[in-house]
Amino acid sequence: MGLALERIVYTSRARGDADSLLMQVDILATSQRNNARDNLTGALMIHDGRFLQVLEGAAQDLDRLMIRLAGDPRHEAVTIMERIPVAERRFTGWAMASVRVTPALEPLLREIVVEGRSSAEAVEGMRQAAMAQSA
Repeated sequence: MGLALERIVYTSRARGDADSLLMQVDILATSQRNNARDNLTGALMIHDGRFLQVLEGAAQDLDRLMIRLAGDPRHEAVTIMERIPVAERRFTGWAMASVRVTPALEPLLREIVVEGRSSAEAVEGMRQAAMAQSA
Protein backbone atom coordinates (compact mmCIF):
# COMPACT_ATOMS: atom_id res chain seq x y z
CA MET A 1 0.00 0.00 0.00
CA GLY A 2 1.38 3.42 -0.96
CA LEU A 3 1.65 6.45 1.21
CA ALA A 4 -1.44 8.63 1.56
CA LEU A 5 -1.44 11.63 -0.74
CA GLU A 6 -1.96 15.21 0.36
CA ARG A 7 -2.28 18.46 -1.55
CA ILE A 8 -1.04 21.86 -0.41
CA VAL A 9 -2.05 25.13 -2.02
CA TYR A 10 -0.02 28.11 -0.85
CA THR A 11 0.72 31.68 -1.78
CA SER A 12 3.76 33.78 -0.99
CA ARG A 13 5.26 37.13 -1.85
CA ALA A 14 8.55 37.35 -3.65
CA ARG A 15 11.60 38.97 -2.17
CA GLY A 16 13.40 40.53 -5.06
CA ASP A 17 12.28 40.58 -8.66
CA ALA A 18 9.97 37.56 -9.08
CA ASP A 19 9.04 38.74 -12.54
CA SER A 20 12.66 38.44 -13.65
CA LEU A 21 13.13 35.59 -16.10
CA LEU A 22 16.36 34.57 -14.36
CA MET A 23 14.63 34.15 -10.99
CA GLN A 24 11.75 32.22 -12.55
CA VAL A 25 14.08 29.85 -14.39
CA ASP A 26 16.09 29.27 -11.20
CA ILE A 27 12.98 28.56 -9.12
CA LEU A 28 11.52 26.21 -11.73
CA ALA A 29 14.76 24.30 -12.27
CA THR A 30 15.29 23.85 -8.53
CA SER A 31 11.65 22.86 -8.00
CA GLN A 32 11.65 20.35 -10.85
CA ARG A 33 14.85 18.71 -9.61
CA ASN A 34 13.80 18.55 -5.95
CA ASN A 35 10.22 17.53 -6.66
CA ALA A 36 11.25 14.72 -9.01
CA ARG A 37 13.61 13.43 -6.31
CA ASP A 38 10.89 13.65 -3.62
CA ASN A 39 8.04 12.30 -5.80
CA LEU A 40 6.11 15.58 -5.59
CA THR A 41 3.97 16.97 -8.39
CA GLY A 42 2.39 20.35 -8.88
CA ALA A 43 2.26 23.68 -10.63
CA LEU A 44 3.55 27.19 -10.03
CA MET A 45 2.25 30.57 -11.16
CA ILE A 46 4.33 33.71 -10.69
CA HIS A 47 2.69 37.06 -11.26
CA ASP A 48 3.08 40.60 -10.00
CA GLY A 49 5.47 39.65 -7.21
CA ARG A 50 3.37 36.74 -5.94
CA PHE A 51 3.63 32.98 -6.13
CA LEU A 52 0.71 30.56 -6.21
CA GLN A 53 1.70 26.93 -5.99
CA VAL A 54 -0.09 23.59 -5.81
CA LEU A 55 1.92 20.62 -4.52
CA GLU A 56 0.95 16.96 -4.18
CA GLY A 57 2.72 14.09 -2.47
CA ALA A 58 3.27 12.18 0.74
CA ALA A 59 2.85 14.19 3.96
CA GLN A 60 6.48 13.86 5.07
CA ASP A 61 7.75 14.96 1.64
CA LEU A 62 5.45 17.99 1.68
CA ASP A 63 6.60 18.80 5.24
CA ARG A 64 10.26 18.77 4.13
CA LEU A 65 9.47 20.99 1.16
CA MET A 66 7.62 23.52 3.32
CA ILE A 67 10.58 23.65 5.72
CA ARG A 68 12.91 24.34 2.76
CA LEU A 69 10.50 26.98 1.49
CA ALA A 70 10.43 28.74 4.86
CA GLY A 71 14.21 29.12 4.59
CA ASP A 72 14.18 30.20 0.93
CA PRO A 73 15.24 33.87 0.76
CA ARG A 74 13.13 34.38 -2.39
CA HIS A 75 9.83 33.90 -0.48
CA GLU A 76 8.10 35.73 2.34
CA ALA A 77 4.60 35.73 3.81
CA VAL A 78 4.03 32.07 2.95
CA THR A 79 0.34 31.34 3.49
CA ILE A 80 -1.02 27.81 3.27
CA MET A 81 -4.50 28.17 1.82
CA GLU A 82 -5.31 24.49 1.98
CA ARG A 83 -3.77 21.20 3.01
CA ILE A 84 -6.00 18.19 2.43
CA PRO A 85 -5.82 14.46 1.83
CA VAL A 86 -6.52 13.55 -1.81
CA ALA A 87 -7.33 10.29 -3.55
CA GLU A 88 -5.33 11.07 -6.68
CA ARG A 89 -2.90 13.55 -8.16
CA ARG A 90 -4.17 16.33 -10.41
CA PHE A 91 -0.67 17.10 -11.77
CA THR A 92 0.58 13.61 -12.64
CA GLY A 93 3.61 13.84 -14.86
CA TRP A 94 4.63 17.34 -13.78
CA ALA A 95 7.38 17.58 -11.17
CA MET A 96 6.63 21.29 -11.46
CA ALA A 97 4.48 22.73 -14.22
CA SER A 98 5.01 26.40 -14.92
CA VAL A 99 1.72 28.09 -15.67
CA ARG A 100 2.06 31.30 -17.66
CA VAL A 101 -0.31 33.98 -16.51
CA THR A 102 -2.38 34.95 -19.51
CA PRO A 103 -5.00 37.71 -19.58
CA ALA A 104 -7.66 35.01 -19.16
CA LEU A 105 -5.97 33.71 -15.99
CA GLU A 106 -5.33 37.09 -14.35
CA PRO A 107 -8.82 37.42 -12.79
CA LEU A 108 -8.62 33.88 -11.35
CA LEU A 109 -5.17 34.53 -9.93
CA ARG A 110 -6.25 37.86 -8.42
CA GLU A 111 -9.32 36.28 -6.82
CA ILE A 112 -7.29 33.45 -5.33
CA VAL A 113 -4.20 35.31 -4.18
CA VAL A 114 -5.62 38.69 -3.20
CA GLU A 115 -9.18 37.84 -2.24
CA GLY A 116 -8.50 34.38 -0.81
CA ARG A 117 -10.97 32.53 -3.01
CA SER A 118 -11.38 28.79 -3.29
CA SER A 119 -8.31 26.61 -3.46
CA ALA A 120 -10.28 24.07 -5.49
CA GLU A 121 -10.70 26.72 -8.18
CA ALA A 122 -6.96 27.38 -8.10
CA VAL A 123 -6.11 23.72 -8.50
CA GLU A 124 -8.48 23.17 -11.40
CA GLY A 125 -7.62 26.44 -13.14
CA MET A 126 -3.89 25.75 -12.89
CA ARG A 127 -4.31 22.15 -14.08
CA GLN A 128 -6.32 23.23 -17.12
CA ALA A 129 -3.84 26.00 -17.95
CA ALA A 130 -0.86 23.65 -17.58
CA MET A 131 -2.50 21.10 -19.88
CA ALA A 132 -3.37 23.74 -22.48
CA GLN A 133 0.07 25.35 -22.36
CA SER A 134 1.90 22.02 -22.67
CA ALA A 135 -0.13 20.93 -25.72
